Amino acid sequence: MASDKPVKNASGRYDNVDFRKAVGFKYPPIKCSYNRRDVLLFANAIGIQKDELHFLYELHPKFAAFPTFPVNLAYKRTDQDVFDFIARNITADVPGVPPFDPQRSVDGERAIEILRPLPVSSEGLDLEIHNKVVGVYDKGGAMILESEGELVDVKTNTVYVKLSSTAFGIGQGGYGGPRGTSKPSIPIPNRAPDAIHTFKTTPEAGLLYRLCGDYNPMHADDEVGKRAGFKGAILQGLGTWNIAAHGLLRELGGSDPTRFKSYGARFKSVVYPGDELETRMWIVKSEDGYDHVVFETIVKDDGRVALSHGHAKLKQKRSRL
Repeated sequence: MASDKPVKNASGRYDNVDFRKAVGFKYPPIKCSYNRRDVLLFANAIGIQKDELHFLYELHPKFAAFPTFPVNLAYKRTDQDVFDFIARNITADVPGVPPFDPQRSVDGERAIEILRPLPVSSEGLDLEIHNKVVGVYDKGGAMILESEGELVDVKTNTVYVKLSSTAFGIGQGGYGGPRGTSKPSIPIPNRAPDAIHTFKTTPEAGLLYRLCGDYNPMHADDEVGKRAGFKGAILQGLGTWNIAAHGLLRELGGSDPTRFKSYGARFKSVVYPGDELETRMWIVKSEDGYDHVVFETIVKDDGRVALSHGHAKLKQKRSRL
C-alpha cells in the first residue's frame, strides 16, 4: 500500500504531497497539567492589574484562572521546566502534508470557546487536548493548516474549552493544493469605540510571557529574530492576543471570568516588546443575554494593526432588582 507520507527530494522540496488527505486527521492526544502557580504567572504575563486580585492571588475567595489560560497548554503540556520549543513543535506525520518548519511558521488566527470554567489547577484531572485537522490550503508562498481541538478531562469526558487555530508555513506552499475559501471579514463600525484599553508592554514582556510555555527563541534572542527578518526579538502573537483578551474582559466584562464565552482574532502585524497596544472595542449586537463584540488591536506608535477580525461574546451583567 502506498504511503501517505511526503518524501523530501534532492531540491529540499517534497514529493507525494496531497493536502486533501489531511482533512479529518486526528493528532495524538496531548497530556497536559498545570498548578496554581502557572495560573498566577499567566495572569501577570498578560498585564492583569492589582484591582483584579481574583486572578492574581490564590487565597482570594473568588480566585480564578483567566479564561484564555488554556491556549498555552499544548506548548507547556506537563512540564514544569523549560524545554526545546523547536523540537517539540515539529508537526506529527499528517497524511499528505510536509512537516511544518517551526522556525518558518507563525500563528495566523486563534479562537477559544469556554464551555465550563477551568479549575485553578489540574489536580485530580486527567487532561488531554484532542486536535484534528480541518483543512490544509496552498496559497503559493505559504502552507496554511486549520485545526480544531478540545481540552477534555478523560476521566469524566468533561470538555472545558474548544480551541481553533490557523498556522502559516511561510515559504512552504507551492504544491498546487486547494486554496481554500476566503473567510468573511468582520467590519469595524464607523463610530467611536464603546471601550478602549491601552497597555504599554515592557522590553521584558516576551521574556515573561515565554515562561507560560512559549519558549520559541524568537521571543528572547534578538539575533534569532533578525534571522527571521524582524528588527529583533518579537512579542509572542499569543501574548498580544491574551493582552487584548484581558483588556476586553476588563473594559466590557467587569473582569468577571464567568462572563467570558468566546473570543478570537487574526494576527496581522508583529509587536515588539516595549510597544504600546491599544484595543478598540465595539458592541455590535446584544441578544439572548450576550453582548457580541468586534475589536482590533493597534500599536499606538505607528498605527499598525496587530490583531484584526477580532470577535468576542460576553455574558451580559445581570441587573439587580
